[in-house]
Amino acid sequence: MKQHTLGRTPLKISSLGLGCMGMSHAYGSPDDPESMRVLHRYVDLGGNFLDTAEVYGPYTNEELIGRFLRETNRENLVIATKFGFHIDPGTRTSTHEDSSPANIRKVCDESLRRLGIDCIDLFYQHRVDPKRPIEEAVDTMSQLIDAGKIRTIGLSEASADTLRRASVIHPIAALQSEYSLWTRDPEPNGVLTASLELGVTFVPFSPLGRGFLTGAIQSVSDIGEKDMRRANPRFQEDAMKENLKLAETIKSLAKKKNCTPAQFAIAWVMAQGTNIVPIPGTKRLKYLEENMSAINITFTPDELTEISETFPLHVFTGARYPESMMSSVNR
Repeated sequence: MKQHTLGRTPLKISSLGLGCMGMSHAYGSPDDPESMRVLHRYVDLGGNFLDTAEVYGPYTNEELIGRFLRETNRENLVIATKFGFHIDPGTRTSTHEDSSPANIRKVCDESLRRLGIDCIDLFYQHRVDPKRPIEEAVDTMSQLIDAGKIRTIGLSEASADTLRRASVIHPIAALQSEYSLWTRDPEPNGVLTASLELGVTFVPFSPLGRGFLTGAIQSVSDIGEKDMRRANPRFQEDAMKENLKLAETIKSLAKKKNCTPAQFAIAWVMAQGTNIVPIPGTKRLKYLEENMSAINITFTPDELTEISETFPLHVFTGARYPESMMSSVNR
């Protein structure tokens, strides 16, 4: 598999990463044995870039990745994890953003322990803390680099302005945000442009529109009762009726390219820039192999123009998060 340089660092990452959140968090019940098979197969197929976070579970996803790392060759893998929330020890729920220096150091040490590694390759601030300057968080992370606990620094759901301010303090290796045909916000808000200008790898999560762009979800009843998408405005019945028309269009365009809707959606994201490394997530082996084949799909300039005109900015109905979650996105 083709590899990319992570930001302006010596680290090399595969052109498709693997988002591991859904293996333990947000999308129904975990299936650890199948997730372990997915992780091993991902590496067999040439992948080396794994994305997790302390809040996934919380904690259980990092523990899953830790078990996997004990079964494989850690040397060639790039492990990304995240801090950024206060997690109530009694309820194990995140209550608010917390990028205090003390919490950053605490999460780093605990993530190292759960993952069973000596150094985190990419340490993201999961959400920008509105109570603290980004400069303070990046300075704290730079101290963790000096201490040998992390290799590189990342931001998640940060604005272009925040990225530029952070980069003054220390080079930022990666910026992670939601990006797909379903969510094209990083284009008009300047994040894609700023990332490219600053030599930052842009890491789109949910390139499949949280599974919607695959065509597998046809009604709210297709979503489990404990699935976070139940509360997502785009998955409400009225919005879904409108959005399904667009999903059908993707299905038709994918058929013309002789690929699946999932492969079509991932390949489109990859085609949007030379510094883009998507991290589609799955806990099912068959979907992993389907997703990984997206690296073989290319588009002509005319095809990209057609797709962009068919799915213009904000064409989908409904916000991408409930307001309680949108309020934590740095815009």
